[in-house]
Amino acid sequence: MANQRSAPVYLNLLRIRFPVGAVTSIAHRISGVLMFASLPLLIYLLDISLQGPAGFERAANILQTGWLRAASVLLAWSVFHHLLSGIRFLLIDTNHGVDLPRARRSAWLVNLAAIVATLAWLWWLL
Repeated sequence: MANQRSAPVYLNLLRIRFPVGAVTSIAHRISGVLMFASLPLLIYLLDISLQGPAGFERAANILQTGWLRAASVLLAWSVFHHLLSGIRFLLIDTNHGVDLPRARRSAWLVNLAAIVATLAWLWWLL
């Protein structure tokens, strides 16, 4: 009875400090899910736009709505982060930047570059 385990402890994920590589990995997965979830809307807009000049105007008007502009910024972050993070992971798979200081630096670089590219997208959008 001395080895009896206590009840599970409440795990607060917001208080855990993840390393930057873990944040990059989690964000890579989230960005992939966001891109996959946006496919039906993007296919629908492509279908509308290919129906002729009137359909193209209709798709352009749909894209000018406020909520879709905000969603495009989120989608742009997803694309930029997924692309840069994927390149980082491919380089790590080929043994480039595997040591801890370089891996941390590349993770920071991916996270910051994705944000900068998203801000550039937002600036172009406005």
